[in-house]
Amino acid sequence: MNLTLESYINHINSGELKAVDVLNNYLNKSKDLNKENNAFVRFHEEYANEFIKNSDSTILKGAPIGVKDIFLTKGLVTSCCSKMLQNYISPYSSTCFLNLEKAGACMIGKTNMDEFAMGSSTENSFFGPTINPYGKNRIPGGSSGGSAAAVASDMCIASLGTDTGGSIRQPASMCGVVGFKPTYGRVSRYGIQAMASSLDQAGVFTKTVKDAAILTKYMSGKDKKDATSLDLDFSDSLDLALQKDNLKGYKIAVINQFFSEGLDQGVKKIILDKIEEIKDKGAEVEYIDFSILDYALSVYYIIMPAELSTNLSRFDGIRFGHQDETFKYDDIYSYYSSIRNEGFQDEAKRRIMIGTYVLSAGYYDAYYLRAQKVRKLIKEEYDKIFSKYDAIVGPVSPTPAWKIGEKINDPIKMYLSDIYTIPVNLAGLPAMSLPAGNIEKDGESLPVGLHIIANQLKEENIFSIASVLEK
Repeated sequence: MNLTLESYINHINSGELKAVDVLNNYLNKSKDLNKENNAFVRFHEEYANEFIKNSDSTILKGAPIGVKDIFLTKGLVTSCCSKMLQNYISPYSSTCFLNLEKAGACMIGKTNMDEFAMGSSTENSFFGPTINPYGKNRIPGGSSGGSAAAVASDMCIASLGTDTGGSIRQPASMCGVVGFKPTYGRVSRYGIQAMASSLDQAGVFTKTVKDAAILTKYMSGKDKKDATSLDLDFSDSLDLALQKDNLKGYKIAVINQFFSEGLDQGVKKIILDKIEEIKDKGAEVEYIDFSILDYALSVYYIIMPAELSTNLSRFDGIRFGHQDETFKYDDIYSYYSSIRNEGFQDEAKRRIMIGTYVLSAGYYDAYYLRAQKVRKLIKEEYDKIFSKYDAIVGPVSPTPAWKIGEKINDPIKMYLSDIYTIPVNLAGLPAMSLPAGNIEKDGESLPVGLHIIANQLKEENIFSIASVLEK
């Protein structure tokens, strides 16, 4: 069917389609396709069929969506694609999910992801890797790779993901869909399993820019259960942004460091062509330096593991997580060691150990505290840029999707794939990956995304630029 969210709502309202028929079509199609690409880790058919009965009066009319396996859903399994939470059934739902549920979005299942959102390829899942629909045996990006692949394959109309260092935008770029991460605090984090609390933000994967705006409006808002959530309505500004037909009056920055060594030449050409298109639409474009950007990756891989090791300490086989018979063990330490060794995969263990190290006595000041100071400098540098410019554009990822297994044994090479997206999270900024074109690799046509970044609470600038380019 390949429906967009907007077209789906219009077809339901006109009576041309029935919500239950669309749901069953997507469920059947998704279960069939899932045998090939492993985008979903489980389907919630009973929940979806019960939900669709009461969707007529809602705004989103029971639109079938995928939900990343990190959003808690009451009475249903949320495993974070880890053995540690393999059969965990939550007693409550995340606020973000509840907001969309209230608006009428119908979850058909949970999508695959890197374990506890740790990864850039969706290869670190307890349930096996997801396959990119655009390439044979290629990764979809990560950690929200299942959500991106599901939308790209039309297994659902849209999907939810989370973005800690690029985990929405990078897979959206590699799967040729729209991926949007709002300003930190726009969407409540309550009920989303925390990875790095000061960096995590929920967002969406959609087929169009307008669909991203629709979903974002309904999932956002103040939540008394999340002190970092913002009580700011931006519905009107997004609606106005989508009506733009040119970019006259916009000043756009392009950071020179984005085009340094390591950027695939095919990706570079597509992004530079898009920048010329932005100029043709009336925007003023200037190339600028952002020298401190070189430190962003190092800062991120100190702050993120530190917060992660703290958040994951609760999974010890007693309070939460995978368990065993305690009488088998000589003491509590050997029990903890065994349970966490069995429950977590290699990447999770690696990040937990790094995080514990940088927070330990004697190293806290040398690493974690210093990283926080540099993070502040990065934010200040962005503030200077946005005092002169409306947005920043550039590549999302240095390369298109690579082959499964190509980087899994080289963590540093894997971490470098997020070099353009990580600074955005450190500063709490909104950003989008917009499909920009495809490049040929080994006989396959692989998608490339354009990265559009705006200042905090200036999502309308992103949607204006993206909407004009999409049209």
